[in-house]
Formats: sequence, structure tokens, C-alpha cells
Amino acid sequence: LLWLLLMVRALLPALKKQGEARQLVALLTVATTAIALFYGAGLTWGQHTHLSQVEYWRWWVVHLWVEGFFEVFATTVIAFFFMRLGLIRPGIAAASALLSATIFLSGGIIGTCHHLYFSGTPTVALAWGSVFSALEVVPLTLIGFDAMEDLRRSRLTPWVQRYKWPIYFFVSVAFWNMIGAGLFGFMINPPIALYYMQGLNTTPLHGHAALFGVYGMLGIGLMLVCLRALIPGREWKDGLLKFSFWALNGGLLMMCLLSLLPVGLMQTWASVEHGYWYARSPEFMQTSWMQTLRWLRVPGDTVFFLGAVALVLFVVGLKTGHSFRKVETR
Repeated sequence: LLWLLLMVRALLPALKKQGEARQLVALLTVATTAIALFYGAGLTWGQHTHLSQVEYWRWWVVHLWVEGFFEVFATTVIAFFFMRLGLIRPGIAAASALLSATIFLSGGIIGTCHHLYFSGTPTVALAWGSVFSALEVVPLTLIGFDAMEDLRRSRLTPWVQRYKWPIYFFVSVAFWNMIGAGLFGFMINPPIALYYMQGLNTTPLHGHAALFGVYGMLGIGLMLVCLRALIPGREWKDGLLKFSFWALNGGLLMMCLLSLLPVGLMQTWASVEHGYWYARSPEFMQTSWMQTLRWLRVPGDTVFFLGAVALVLFVVGLKTGHSFRKVETR
């Protein structure tokens, strides 16, 4: 609620102004309000509530946040950013964001049922959840085209190059939306797949790629936009920022492909062949192959860590002056 208050306080002056930008600001306000208030669904159960009811309301929070209102918020913020840069007209930005929000919510709201297949719900939840979970992949794939358009816009005018790295982080949001949420998410969402794969390493594979890949990169991009706007006249040394961008994305990809994905697929095979209990048992998880695959997580983690350190050093350098190019005086 405090976050909602801070956001609305900043958005109210823009809401009071007449103009094309008001539609986009209104959509951003709606998404912000939904993110804050839908947490209330998590307060609808108590100590003695039946587990099926707890599961139902719990996913109102988790799923509708990450696969509904957060997606609308992210799309609207990025559209607002490009509108403020003058690269797209406010009317087009608002229409594009509204269309994206409609597509996300139409699949995302009913798609919540894919979390409820085996939690005491009727068969209809399995039918609706499987269909609309499949449809959720469509907007996530379309985001890839938005990413290419973002890159094209970033090269339109020389002065936009000052926002090159924030834009690159926004493009990586689209990439991880397609891979983490679209590909890895859809891999575990069909009922027959979820029956064998839920709770194995295929779940954190989807979680790592979708959560940090989408919202972590979005947060870093927005932070860089704000830092760029604080001191607009100085030119950045982007060496650390460039390393950070590629290390964070490369490290996350290495985590997924070298460790989480192969461990998850081997667990899935064990679950189908011998049962879910065996796929999670110490007898299977402590085999030499699984030990090796777990250790293969270290290279990706190390690269990711170095990327995070580089980002921190860059931000500190903005305060000390080390991240700015020296101004030549004659």
C-alpha cells in the first residue's frame, strides 16, 4: 500500500493534465493499483482453511501478479519511456499498450487454472487452464517483435544512443519473456507435463528465467533511465555497463542450460519411468551424474555474480565520477 501511495502520488499530476499521454498514464495507474490491491487475495484464508481453497486464492496473488498485472505494468512503462523520448506518438503508445494488456489479461486470468489442475478443483479447471495456458505463449512471442522494434527505434537518432543500455535491458526483458515465460513456462504447463514435472528442477528453470530475466532486467533498465535523467549532460563510460549487461544475461543463460534444464529433464524421465517420489529421492538426486550437473551451476553463477558486481561499481562510479567520460577543455 505504501508503494501504491508513492506511485499514485507521482502519477496524479500527469492524470490531471489533458492530452493524449493521459490514456497511457491512466493504464499505468490501473496496473499499479491492481498490483497492490490483488495482494489482498492472499489474506482471504486462515489457519483452518481447506488446502484447496488456500491454493485457489494463493495463485490469485502469484499468477495474476507475474503473468497478468506485472506484464501490463512492464509493457506500459516501456511504452511510456519511448513516448517520453519522442520516438512514438502518445496515441500510438497508448493503443499499443492497451492491446498488449488485453492480450495478456485475456490469457493470463483464465490461465491461472493451470496451477489448479490437481488441487481439488473440477475437471473444467483442467480444460480451461490447459487451453488458455497455451494461448499465453502468443503475447510472449509477439513481444519478440516489439524487441526488434525497440532496437530499431534506439538507432533512429544519435542522441537516443545515450539511452542505449537502458534500451538493451528492455530488449532483454522481451528475450527472457519469450524464453523464460514462453518456452520454459509452456514446457511445464500442459496437464500431462505438469503431472510429472511440477516441483522438479523444471520449475525453478522457468522461475529463474522468467522472474529475474523479465522483472530483474526491467528493474535494472528503469534504474538506468532514472540515473541517466539525473545528470543528463555528462557522457557515461559504458565499459562496466556493457560487461554487466552481457554477464548478467550470459550467466543466467548458463545457469539454465548447463544445470537447471538437464537436471529437470533427467528428473522428468525418472518421474515417468519410476514415479514422482523417485525423481525427488536422495537415491536419484545423489547419483554422480546429478552431482556433476549441480556443480555445473557454478560457472553461470560466477559470471552472473561478476555482472552484478560490475553494475554496482558503475553505479558507485556515477557518485564518485569514475563512470563519466572526462570533459576535454581547450
